[in-house]
Amino acid sequence: MSNLPFRAWRPALTAITVMMALSACAIGPDYQRPVLDLPAATSAPTATLTQDWWLQFQDPVLNDLIQRAQQHNQDIARALARLDEASAGLTSARADQLPQLGVNGQYQRARLSSVGSNTSLDRGEKVIGSMQTGQATLSYQLDLWGRYRRASEAARAELLASQFAKDTVNLSVAAQVAQGYFNLRALDQQLQIAEQTLQSRQASLALREKRYRGGVSSELEYRQAQAETAATQAAVPRLQQAQAAAEKALQVLIGASPRELMTSQVPRGKTVTELTTPPLIPAELPSQLLEQRPDLRAAEARLIAANARIGVAKAAYFPNISLTGNLGSESLRLADLFSAPAQTWSFVGQLAMPIFDFGKTGAAVDAASARQRQALADYTQAVQNAFRETYVALQAHRTSREQFAAQTAQVDALRRALRLAQLRYDNGYSSYLEVLDAQRNLFSAEIDWVQTRQAQLDAVVSVYLALGGGWSTPRP
Repeated sequence: MSNLPFRAWRPALTAITVMMALSACAIGPDYQRPVLDLPAATSAPTATLTQDWWLQFQDPVLNDLIQRAQQHNQDIARALARLDEASAGLTSARADQLPQLGVNGQYQRARLSSVGSNTSLDRGEKVIGSMQTGQATLSYQLDLWGRYRRASEAARAELLASQFAKDTVNLSVAAQVAQGYFNLRALDQQLQIAEQTLQSRQASLALREKRYRGGVSSELEYRQAQAETAATQAAVPRLQQAQAAAEKALQVLIGASPRELMTSQVPRGKTVTELTTPPLIPAELPSQLLEQRPDLRAAEARLIAANARIGVAKAAYFPNISLTGNLGSESLRLADLFSAPAQTWSFVGQLAMPIFDFGKTGAAVDAASARQRQALADYTQAVQNAFRETYVALQAHRTSREQFAAQTAQVDALRRALRLAQLRYDNGYSSYLEVLDAQRNLFSAEIDWVQTRQAQLDAVVSVYLALGGGWSTPRP
């Protein structure tokens, strides 16, 4: 094989060089970002996203839970597997653009018929023989029309989409863990309020019973106190059930095993009222932050991939040219397999082009164009939803702060009102009904106060989720 003259391969190499020089452009539309009607850009300083936004709440337990979820959550594991699949698809698409080299070795031993169609054999001549063959094959598909380059472009965009999709899942899981943790801590605090209220009302009921038995107060006061105590007692198991359900849902998010689900509990950190509230969100946050949202970037990457697939489909209209070269040797004797007389070579250029396929190629182009329009609609809708979610989250963040401040003032006023009602009753200025009303109003207000605090924390997480993460602005 080493003695094969270069001039035998020169025409093939020349053809390959010319064809590769011709393949400088790719058929199909080049991607251009769609023009959308977006809000006017702000003149605020450039802000950048930060991925560890949950550190703003300053709760080490919450930090540990989110870190564990990022390592063991099954949604994240599924997204990582899709990312690996897309990476393998890109490698495969790139390989189509490169020459393929293969080797083949064959040993054959056979007996030929001396009375068959092989007339060169005389009767009685030996009809058993061996054949050894060794061959190397180099093949290359010319990408004159950019079919494989468009396919590689699409695979690269799909890989980016998978990466951004994984980032979206990471962000979503972190937000779910944070909000699940806030829900659990809020239920813990509500249960504590209910149990403390129950103890207080049981003590008050015991006193009312003594006064009733002693003839100091009426049976009406005793029965009213008994009813209020029973109502609070019924709230305790309801809150316990909600607490257990929230705890197990949070454990699934952080990837707890079935054994851990049945035998362990979620660690507790700060209460919802102790958690640090992040600073006010600056009103001048640039809308360019939304462009960094991973779901928007994933939607645009899928649009780029669909756009490139149109070129792949259109390339089927044009000839498909492949070059194949074989270099090897063939011999009846193994000792002569690598000798000069045993050498063989061949060069094949093949052209295939559809002439009439009953509209199959055109249908493939139409289908690719339709998928591109679907991806465009998905991208446009993703942008719309991003601005909607951001607007709603900012509104909820602002109103929840105002609501929590108002309910804090309400709880303080009702606590004062309960003390005054108790003093008025003890001194005979009012009936016990005023005390019961004050107790009932305070209990309901304290439960609502905790729920509003949870809603305030959830609203902050929703802002982070809407913007694709936290943000940081350069110091003046």
